[in-house]
Amino acid sequence: MPSASPSETAAAPRRVLTLFDSTCIIVGIIIGTMFYETSPLIAKGTASAAAFLGIWALGGAISLVGALCYAELATRFPEEGGDYVYLTRAFGRPMGFLFAWADLWIIRPGSIGAIAYVFARYADALCHFGRPAIALPVYAAGAVVFLTCINLLGVREEKWTQNLLAVLKILGLAAICAVALGATPPAEQPVGPAPREASWGLALILVLYAYGGWNELGYVGAEVRRPEKNLLRALVLGILAVTVLYVLASGAFVWVLGFAGVRQSSAVAAESMKRVFGEPGGRAISLLICLSALGAMNGQLFTGARIAYAFGRDHRAFRLLGRWNAARGIPPGGLLVMALAVLILLGLLVLLGQGEQGFLSLVYFTTPVCWTFFCLVTLGLMVLRFKQPAVLPPYRVPLYPLPPLLFAGVSLFLVYSGVAYAIEKRDPIMYLSLAILAAGGIGCFIFRNRDGVEV
Repeated sequence: MPSASPSETAAAPRRVLTLFDSTCIIVGIIIGTMFYETSPLIAKGTASAAAFLGIWALGGAISLVGALCYAELATRFPEEGGDYVYLTRAFGRPMGFLFAWADLWIIRPGSIGAIAYVFARYADALCHFGRPAIALPVYAAGAVVFLTCINLLGVREEKWTQNLLAVLKILGLAAICAVALGATPPAEQPVGPAPREASWGLALILVLYAYGGWNELGYVGAEVRRPEKNLLRALVLGILAVTVLYVLASGAFVWVLGFAGVRQSSAVAAESMKRVFGEPGGRAISLLICLSALGAMNGQLFTGARIAYAFGRDHRAFRLLGRWNAARGIPPGGLLVMALAVLILLGLLVLLGQGEQGFLSLVYFTTPVCWTFFCLVTLGLMVLRFKQPAVLPPYRVPLYPLPPLLFAGVSLFLVYSGVAYAIEKRDPIMYLSLAILAAGGIGCFIFRNRDGVEV
């Protein structure tokens, strides 16, 4: 393998992200297409409009509890890599290796792929491009390639793109809420029980999936200015802002369509705007959802590449990922491999014949693995407090140990619900994620004596 240039081997990340940049990363990643895509499915799993709004508020509260736990870890270790660093410090190098492997091939590609899938569906509604079986993979792959190219330009372009898309998404959700105030609610329709295939557990999985991304800030901890203060501030501000927007926008959907209408909708935001403004309103909201998808995908590429960088920096066998380009402020190897993993997964969905209905498959693909590591990171906080009682980070989670225990319990419940639901649906892609995770476990042993820097 050719040696890296001096700018790539000796360089390190610089603290260039302000509080505004950091908050935009969180908001921009969380507010993707998941909120629009999952709202009807979540409504089917709840018994009333009040329960529908309540579960969105509950999701925000659970995310805030998790964020408070993560904030202590992030201020203790304000480095690139986030969960990878925390798990390595708490449980050792094999656990860090296993997480980075899972993030590179399961968690990140599955999450970005799900967003790309929804982007493709709405982009196709705006600009028809032949049959959906051909159009959707083309749109999805095109979005991944386009955003990867922007990220390769440099950190300045990365953060400007993220800030712009985050602001547009916030304005879009605020516009939906404002439009709803002027709409006449429909006549109340009888609301039957939740469909048999729906469940409260699946509804909570989908709610927290829509809140996913608040932990991403830890992955760019080495680039945040004044991390001892801004990491916590950005986490809290970002989650509170998203929670308020989600609850208000969900209320707007119920006001315009009725709760029964939300349950029956296939495109809840577009139908709400159509009810008020006709076809132009539906097209406008489809454009907003496309922008939301691009913002979430861009943020996940931005942060995911930093995990790959930290992984490659510490493991010589993957040193291609650990090169940092000082001139551009990016890890180019991590970005390219991350994008390649997403494209491979999207191609696999097409081969499995799920290119048009792959959203829930990707939820099954990521949820058990993702929430297993959420649980381990939270328990890792308790391990680190036990192992290093004299270390006093700038921030300590209040009411310890209740928040980490509560969040770990919720994580285990979601792992169980995700596995049970995937087995019930007999979706083969979940078994693929477990096979990839097992391969990572084998890799821990293969590469355990070939690594360079000790952590």
